[in-house]
Amino acid sequence: MTVSRLLQRRILPSRSRIAAILLLMAISCGCEPRAAISAQTQPANSGGTSTQSLSPEGQEWLRAAISGGSLPDLRWPNFSDYSKHVKKFYDLNQDSLWWVQGMEPTAQARQVIALLLQADQKGLSADDYDASRWNDRLAKLKPAIAQPAEADAEKFDLALTVCAMRYISDLHIGKVNPKHFAFALDDESKKYELAEFLRDHVVNESNVAAALAQVEPQYPGYRRTMQALQSYLELARKDDGEQLPPITKPILPGDPYSGVPRLTRLLRSVGDLPPEANVPADQPIYTGALVDAVKRFQVRHGRDANGRIDTQTLADLNVPLSRRVRQMQLTLERWRWLPDSYQRAPIVANIPEFRLRAYDKDFNVGVTMNVVVGKAYGHNTPVFSDTMEYVIFRPYWEVPPSITRAELVPHLQRDPDYLAKKGFEVVDSHQNLIATGTVNGEVLGQLRAGRLSVRQKPGPKNSLGLVKFLFPNSYNVYMHDTPATEFFAKSRRDFSHGCIRLERPADLAAWVLRNNPGWNPDRIHAAMNADSPEQVNLAHPIPVLILYATVIVLDDGLVHFYDDIYGHDASLEKVLASGYPYPW
Repeated sequence: MTVSRLLQRRILPSRSRIAAILLLMAISCGCEPRAAISAQTQPANSGGTSTQSLSPEGQEWLRAAISGGSLPDLRWPNFSDYSKHVKKFYDLNQDSLWWVQGMEPTAQARQVIALLLQADQKGLSADDYDASRWNDRLAKLKPAIAQPAEADAEKFDLALTVCAMRYISDLHIGKVNPKHFAFALDDESKKYELAEFLRDHVVNESNVAAALAQVEPQYPGYRRTMQALQSYLELARKDDGEQLPPITKPILPGDPYSGVPRLTRLLRSVGDLPPEANVPADQPIYTGALVDAVKRFQVRHGRDANGRIDTQTLADLNVPLSRRVRQMQLTLERWRWLPDSYQRAPIVANIPEFRLRAYDKDFNVGVTMNVVVGKAYGHNTPVFSDTMEYVIFRPYWEVPPSITRAELVPHLQRDPDYLAKKGFEVVDSHQNLIATGTVNGEVLGQLRAGRLSVRQKPGPKNSLGLVKFLFPNSYNVYMHDTPATEFFAKSRRDFSHGCIRLERPADLAAWVLRNNPGWNPDRIHAAMNADSPEQVNLAHPIPVLILYATVIVLDDGLVHFYDDIYGHDASLEKVLASGYPYPW
């Protein structure tokens, strides 16, 4: 994707259908384009509405401003990343203005401005689209004044074009290219051509809000997160930000705690303490319904639901609600990065949640389970999308060279029989057996040099367990069974070298093979316990998405927050703080 951030053309509903969806926004009431157009207007190239033409001096200024990619009147003046699209947009109108008619803002201009002012509700920032500046700009045009200056009309028009392009692009594909963070989520199919999109679907559209609603992600999880954001924006506005008192030891059920009044208010506001729950105001004892509410709070924040207010739970409780709002905004940005293939019955693993879900074509959850992901220090599981193609029962584990050198070679230096004891064998590049027992000095040297490799024999002690799921990718990451099942009971589960370990691999095998004739649970069980490996190609390849979301809103509407274990939230927030133009 180029620095100019082209967006894919998508077929939108017809205007008549869009008009039936929503009423015109209140800001445009009574502001239909005038029937009588000034002599200073000419027909637009789109063949519909007339637009405001410019004097030769005005056209020269407009071309120079676009060529320079800068407009000092903007909150973020540098729009060089959009210059090509802005130029094409005005070329389509022969350097006439799009948003001004008879020196008055069009109804569509007013609708777009109304949407920009409400950008916070989309998890964006209205200030990024000049929220505080539109009143002054409108006041310089009709009907506020009788004889507006052409320069003011030009600046208004260009500012609205840039802000509209930014808003549409941000809403559809996000502000920052995910490749900037080494996320392999770029999807060419999501591109629009911005100039033509504005011409065809905005500047003459009777209901701009309905038209732009189509550019947002259509995923249920995105919509639920957006709805939850509205609630938390209101909660953050009302909350006084009081911090719970520090503790010297965990607060247990039945203990006195001076923070009970604040704890009660907080948990009631976020929904963990039911409105009807009775918590005596004159007895600062941590007990009863309050303990149950803390347990619900702990579950929603990825902690063990033990009801103890320990250091970690206290820290979670003291996170400002405004910070939770920011987590949602960052998560919504990542939702906008997702490829369209995610809409086709995918398998999704969310790294901070340590959870996998497999969806059907209607986005109902068919299978869900705990997973183990890559260690936070040095073995991060990558974020990417791909396609699952086949399953291997009783797999070999082809040990990566980095693990061979870092972990196996040191063991072999101390014990030449180490590989044999652990069920490993040495093979060459053609998978021919070189050694199955004692490893001599020559073989050890070739292992150290990378000329030979190590694999682990199939079986219940194999590090991949009894089945692995392949979606071929450059990271050599896949999903698999594991003999180390004790990790699934932990609340934080980043223990692997990068691959994704599955709590119930047989359930996932049944799900992905449900369209393969004959592959019922009994046959899957038999294949997992057979004497030799077996590869089964999927009848229908399945999209796989490895994502990173520290906020998840489930079907029940409960909002779950998770730790930023890899620091991706912090990195994204740092980039967003720099303003436009963002890395693309």
